[in-house]
Amino acid sequence: MPEQPLSPLNYNELIDQLIPICSEAAKAILDVYYGSDSFDVATKSDDSPVTRADLAANSIIYSRLQALTPDIPIITEEMELAPYRERKNWSCYWLVDPLDGTKEFIKRNHQFTINIALVERNRVKMGIVYVPVSHTIYGGIVGEGAFKTVDSERCSIRTRNLEQRLQESQAIEVVASINHCNDATNKIISDLESNIAKVSRRSIGSSLKFCLLAEGVADVYPRMAPTCEWDTAAAQAVLEAAGGVVYQLNLTPLKYNTKDNLLNPYFIACGDKTYDWNFLAN
Repeated sequence: MPEQPLSPLNYNELIDQLIPICSEAAKAILDVYYGSDSFDVATKSDDSPVTRADLAANSIIYSRLQALTPDIPIITEEMELAPYRERKNWSCYWLVDPLDGTKEFIKRNHQFTINIALVERNRVKMGIVYVPVSHTIYGGIVGEGAFKTVDSERCSIRTRNLEQRLQESQAIEVVASINHCNDATNKIISDLESNIAKVSRRSIGSSLKFCLLAEGVADVYPRMAPTCEWDTAAAQAVLEAAGGVVYQLNLTPLKYNTKDNLLNPYFIACGDKTYDWNFLAN
């Protein structure tokens, strides 16, 4: 089968059209979050939880994306994955996590997001990360820039320069997962301290870790535990659009839709892509 051609897309128009879709999904999520004592939690085959809110948001996002771009395939966490023999011919597709951070949702700690990404030629091109509780929006188009919207006010965001912080004797700000800290993560943090400077560490849930790098309030996010491609794509797009990078442990870029399953390799997200991170190569 010949490779699917890329459609001419107006990315700026498209990213604006994603915002009301996310807002509608957020309302469905918050109706469950604030309106029910029971989330109807079930356990999927990979031992991850799913709730009524995940399924409600998924239904909204999937149907709205189908109507918006009927020729672009959709991968979402809450639906059956198309076989790789079909997917490998997709040069452009949507990649969705309708509720990223379900464990944080169940804990009611507010640290969960809606993630919608557009992937082209195995690389992220565009992404929206929507925070339902605060209605904060992070968005980015790789090669064109990133933004954050709070209280309907949109401003550009950019990762920060690490060399400047080191000259000012500032600590490296590392963000890590609340639920998946381990010896491998601690080794990365130790390597950062040995090779660069003192590390200040913060734990946070969901794709918000990438967003803190993108808006220049953190520097490094090491992930030495399993994730799936829908967990990372939208926020990676925001980070790359803001001037950052997401590396596999061999310091090659994190790519998408290259194999049968959608498990990511371990990775390190860095805010300053101009810094020499070769000492982290493994």
